[in-house]
Amino acid sequence: MENIQGGALPADAAEPAEQTEVAEVVETPDAPARSAGLVDFLNSRAALLVVGAVLIGAVFWYLQFSTGSLCCGDYDAYYHFRWSRMLWEGMRTGHFPPSFDALPLTTLNPKDYVDHHFLFHVLQIPFTLFSDFQTGAKIGTWLFACLAVFSCYWLMVRNRLSYPLVWLVALVGSSAPFLYRMNMGKAMSVSIVLLIAGLHLLFERKYKWLLPLAFVFALTYDMFMLLVIASFFWLVVKVWSERALNREVAWAAAAFGLVCAGSLMGFVINPYFPHNIVLMYEHLLMKVTPKDFTTTVGSEWYPYSTWEFLGNCGVALAAMVAGYVAFKDSETKAGRRTLLLLLFSTLLMLVNMRWRRFAEYFPPFAVLFAAFALDPLIRRARERYTSREPLPAEAAGAGDASEAEVRNTPARVENARAWELILVGTAFVMLAAPLVWYARVTSQDIAGMAEPDYYRGGAEWMNRNLDKGELVFNTDWDDFPKLFFYAPAFGYVSGLDPTYLLDKDQKLAELYGKLTIARDLNDGEVANLGATIRENFCAGEGASRRCARYVFTDREHKDFYNHALDSGWFDLSYEDEDCAVFRIRDQKGEPVPDNLPAGNVDEQDTDTDADNAPDDEGADNGNTQGN
Repeated sequence: MENIQGGALPADAAEPAEQTEVAEVVETPDAPARSAGLVDFLNSRAALLVVGAVLIGAVFWYLQFSTGSLCCGDYDAYYHFRWSRMLWEGMRTGHFPPSFDALPLTTLNPKDYVDHHFLFHVLQIPFTLFSDFQTGAKIGTWLFACLAVFSCYWLMVRNRLSYPLVWLVALVGSSAPFLYRMNMGKAMSVSIVLLIAGLHLLFERKYKWLLPLAFVFALTYDMFMLLVIASFFWLVVKVWSERALNREVAWAAAAFGLVCAGSLMGFVINPYFPHNIVLMYEHLLMKVTPKDFTTTVGSEWYPYSTWEFLGNCGVALAAMVAGYVAFKDSETKAGRRTLLLLLFSTLLMLVNMRWRRFAEYFPPFAVLFAAFALDPLIRRARERYTSREPLPAEAAGAGDASEAEVRNTPARVENARAWELILVGTAFVMLAAPLVWYARVTSQDIAGMAEPDYYRGGAEWMNRNLDKGELVFNTDWDDFPKLFFYAPAFGYVSGLDPTYLLDKDQKLAELYGKLTIARDLNDGEVANLGATIRENFCAGEGASRRCARYVFTDREHKDFYNHALDSGWFDLSYEDEDCAVFRIRDQKGEPVPDNLPAGNVDEQDTDTDADNAPDDEGADNGNTQGN
């Protein structure tokens, strides 16, 4: 035998020891090893991520499939998925990007149209290829929402924050509007994933990757500005913590420059350049204002009332308060990360107070801020009360060494760990309560939205009876996405946002608002209603000029509906419980009787245009625009 620890053992003494050691190895069962392996797995990041993914997926599946329609609030998801399908058709046929002819009177006319969700629409393409278009769209929306929340959870696990599952419950239950808006088929969920990726790159100082990330973000959604702001805040944090213009500050400045450069590249290397810059400027000019808007816009651009904001975002606001109280310094690496989240979440909170539009951004980043701010306090408490190692004398005080040893006796440690379990469990239950409540309320709101076939009857009638490219006067701008989904072969007067028509032609937008609301029309204006629409709402020039000859209206525009029947200018071509389609006569005639049975159509209903007939998906024409 060789020397062991510098000494020599006789051969007769060495052999029994070796035999004993071998016997112990052979007789040791492997069950404890397997048990230890299972415990290690359950405590691993992988297990935390799997459990978190299941929880997130279950909650958002429950919410998304509370309705058969594309969720929710407005119909914009119908526009996004229809346009994604048209992009795919354009790629297949060599017409990319396809022409957008659906809003010819607005700033989104064929010449100036900009898809400022370009890569988001590309990401949606696989979900438009399902045999059931709407089911595919809902699965895509569910997946993107799950990825958004999971990315926030991953950041907590990646940074080894304490009790990540508790923070996940707080995150998912942070706000009712957050749950609601995450279920919309819009680009917000993807933008959160990109923001989290940007924060991770800043935290890990992997600055070179910020350039391609910002490029992708700018091509995906116009909220890329949030990444620019986050990188600027990181520069501020570095300057504040370093107190000098050193290498760390220089690298942070470079990171900010890379984000700005990548964003600019996303605008320039873009199929819609330079119109995308013009549209961005006009959009900011219209929406980023402390004053009231010049026209009625979507409810998401208006503020919450104070009590509504407190009730809807209670957990997020409590998280902000906890984070403010817990945050102490920015001298450590964790402290600098927390300071960035403090600045960023505070900005999002203030912006959310002004515009509901940011309800999907403030709550998750508020919870992230609280999780990072409270983590040092939690760690110190655990080390003090649940560690089996006695506190060093210098930590406990010069004369308190014996007290520290007593405090960390096995009995006291076990007692402290029991209290830890109780406190963590209590926090989990208390945070789960608002999650369940918000999820239930949100599910009820989603379930109350319009059915999947809402407007389908009127849209399919237009597919059968109108010529491709016909300009339709729709009486409500927010009906456009669903009309575009079911009947994309036609143009419409206003849609997606009323400011697009206002910005293009203010007088026409004011006339449109007056005619569609129809409450203040005098007798002369009612008598010439059809002629006014036909003569003023026209698109194109010369031989290609076309004017509105058909009107699509929902059941909420009762004044317009009654005025149209009384004016003598309209034939009621189609009507059901959801909508009505009028045809404007060439000449004024006798008023239409008010009691025309629902579902009646005029003689044109027998003339089927094969090119415009909808397929089994409800509206996926072979003659979509741009093909």
